[in-house]
Amino acid sequence: MTRIKHLLILALLFAATLSHADSLQYATDNGAIDGYDPVSYFTKGRAERGFPIITTTWNGAEWRFTSEEHRDAFAANPEKYAPQYGGFCALGMAHGGDVPTDPEAWTIWEGKLYLNMIKEVSITWRYNPDKLIERADAKWRSLNEAR
Repeated sequence: MTRIKHLLILALLFAATLSHADSLQYATDNGAIDGYDPVSYFTKGRAERGFPIITTTWNGAEWRFTSEEHRDAFAANPEKYAPQYGGFCALGMAHGGDVPTDPEAWTIWEGKLYLNMIKEVSITWRYNPDKLIERADAKWRSLNEAR
């Protein structure tokens, strides 16, 4: 098996932390998306770890930010900045699972943030995002309806 397949299998076995929210949400002890600032992906084009003193709560999870401006922008429109599929791996969701993510493995596609389990998976994701999004959206709806 390839390295990516091994990692995907290991990730599927890993139990992500789910909060009680409107929809499933991947979070760690550092909060949603492991404490990374979701607004930074859009405004700075990079993943940046947020500060534990600049936070807000949304969808049952704590979100951290690098600045009060980012926090306020997120609070005003969280759906614009929050990653798709509750922060779970977009490729994993397309293949039927709620796989944890690495906030450094990301893509913005058509104005939406997608996270993946590792950077190599983000490369795979970019080959055919429209088809993968269609599959992931269906699985995401199914997972949330089953709650």
